[in-house]
Amino acid sequence: MNHTDLTNIANNAINGTSIDAETALAILTDDTIDLLDLIHAAFQVRKHYFGKEVAIHILNNAANGMCPEDCNYCAQAKGSDADIDSYGMKKDDEIITEADKAVAGGAFRYCMVYAGRGPTPARVEHISGLIKTIKTKHPQLQICVSAGLMDKDATKTLKAAGLDRMNHNLNTSESLYSEICSTHTYQDRLDTLTNAKSVGLEVCSGIIVGMGERPQDIVEVAQKLSELDTKSIPVNFFLPIEGTALTERQGSKYLTPEYCLRILCMFRFINPKAEVRAAAGREYHLKDLEALSLYPANSLFLQGYLNTLGNTDAKTLRMIQDAGFSIKSDEPLDEVIARAPKTNAQNVDSKSDIHLKDLNELRPTKCGISNTQTMEV
Repeated sequence: MNHTDLTNIANNAINGTSIDAETALAILTDDTIDLLDLIHAAFQVRKHYFGKEVAIHILNNAANGMCPEDCNYCAQAKGSDADIDSYGMKKDDEIITEADKAVAGGAFRYCMVYAGRGPTPARVEHISGLIKTIKTKHPQLQICVSAGLMDKDATKTLKAAGLDRMNHNLNTSESLYSEICSTHTYQDRLDTLTNAKSVGLEVCSGIIVGMGERPQDIVEVAQKLSELDTKSIPVNFFLPIEGTALTERQGSKYLTPEYCLRILCMFRFINPKAEVRAAAGREYHLKDLEALSLYPANSLFLQGYLNTLGNTDAKTLRMIQDAGFSIKSDEPLDEVIARAPKTNAQNVDSKSDIHLKDLNELRPTKCGISNTQTMEV
């Protein structure tokens, strides 16, 4: 596959024609395909649909740990020995204050994440109230909820409250899923997504690569997400957190920076119109090639993930600016950078090791951490 072939692939994607499974597999496995040519081609598609704008997402770990599901990759899962701080649902004022900080930090979308199998009817009503309150204060802020398995009635209630998007990751292929989790099925996850779509919600769903899957499994997930017309696709790179079941039996050493970039490019070609996010593990696995992820992907998270630290806000925002990109925000990037936290509470480099968040990062409002020190993600 040469430069001309890749240009044709890009043009076809711009015109609405996705690549087939054979081509997608070659992008992941054929080392004669030049990486820079591949990135250039993926960027043409990304630029056509999104220009050079980056959508910033902020995660709020609204409830942490104590989950009854046994997802082997997750620090919060049943049976995990990861050293995390567990807590029930945050108080409303805590979540709303963190939404205020997200807006001030340049966030385009705010995602509230709740550990557990799925919300009770009472929790659905509670989340609905939070959505209404945040939307009243920040009507421009897109809101996403990730709350586990949900039926049509629950998704309909959240949609009526003003929810923009529902997150529920497929995580891996159907054939591999039983090796990753036994307490629910791939079909359970698929049903949640179809329930959300049936009531008019956009769906956000992605993958975790680095869990022992084959390249074919990655392609399968990308194609399934295309079939679902998935609007937002977080591409997560497995972080081997000590104490998780998956870490004990499976590493992720094959996630080289080049392979991670090939995965992002492949997802762009199969889902040309989707918001492709360079998500968890971006700093740890892409290392010094991290900025190149902006060429196939048009979205990222600021300052870490559910239980792990990432780069500081200022470092990530400067990376975006230095690469010649802008952010999807009502405020100029220079102003957002000027007030962005330049250190995190633990003063660590996320590329050198994996660092779990402590309560200062997970609950900065409750712990009295000011916005100039750190921001909840």
